[in-house]
Amino acid sequence: MTNITIFGAGNIGSAVAGIAVKAGADVQVIDRNPDRASAAAEGVAGAKFGEAAITGDIVVLALPFPAYDELIAAYADQLAGRTVVDVANPIDFTTFDLALPEGAASAAEWLAGKLPQSTIVKGFNTTFAATLATGVNDGAPTVVQLAADDEDARKAVAAVIEAAGLKTVNAGPLKRAQYLEGYGALQIILGVTEQTPWTGGFKVVR
Repeated sequence: MTNITIFGAGNIGSAVAGIAVKAGADVQVIDRNPDRASAAAEGVAGAKFGEAAITGDIVVLALPFPAYDELIAAYADQLAGRTVVDVANPIDFTTFDLALPEGAASAAEWLAGKLPQSTIVKGFNTTFAATLATGVNDGAPTVVQLAADDEDARKAVAAVIEAAGLKTVNAGPLKRAQYLEGYGALQIILGVTEQTPWTGGFKVVR
C-alpha cells in the first residue's frame, strides 16, 4: 500500500486526500488544526503540524507558497529521501503576478534547492479543487499535469492519481514547473475575474 502524507487540509489538500484514499493509499493529513486534518477526507489520519512525524513516502504540500519556509524549518530532515509534491502557485494576490524569491525560476525549483535530499514533483497546481474533488472536468476525467526530473517519482505520483480514476500528463522536467505555475496563475486570474468557472480547467480532448 502506498503511504501518503498531505500538509494542509484546505480545499486542495482535502481534494488530494480524497483522491489518495480512493486510490487505496494509507493517508495522513497534517494541519495546524488536527480536527480539520481528520475531517479532510473519510479514512485519513489527522495530525497536528509541528508535532506529528511524517508517515508518507509521498508528501504533498497543499500549502500557500509563503508557508514553505516554516514547513522546511520544521520538517526538512524528515522530508529527506521522500518524494515531495509541490502544489503551490506563488502569486502576489494584490497584483496577480508571480511572486518568487529573487533568482528563483519557479516554486518547485526553489523547493528543490532547499530540499536537496528530496525528490520534487510539480503537480495539482493547474487543477481547481472542485475538479480534483469530483474527478471530472466537463464530462471527462480531471487531468493533472506533472513535471519532475525523476521519472520514477513522477510515475509513482501519477499511479496514485490514475488509480482514483483521474488522468495525468507528463509536462517534462522540473524546469517546466515555471510554465505550469504561469498556467496556474492565469487560470486563477480568469476565475477571479469570472471569465472562467471554478469548476472548469485544463482538459485533454482526443
